[in-house]
Amino acid sequence: MNTWVRQLHRWLSIAFTLGVIAYMIAMTQGAPPNWLGFFALVPLILLLVSGLCLYALPYVLKARRTRAAG
Repeated sequence: MNTWVRQLHRWLSIAFTLGVIAYMIAMTQGAPPNWLGFFALVPLILLLVSGLCLYALPYVLKARRTRAAG
């Protein structure tokens, strides 16, 4: 699961970066449509969730190891 979450987090970061670049390009053309802002927001929210999972994963694994040993 650790590898899967890391890979998902990497691809989400690429999607977020592309969304921000698209929004910046649209801003040079005038006022961008509102939905374009959400295009970058969706990967950002998913990045938050996967990042929190990656942050908590070592603590969860350590708790499982100590529970199995004791």
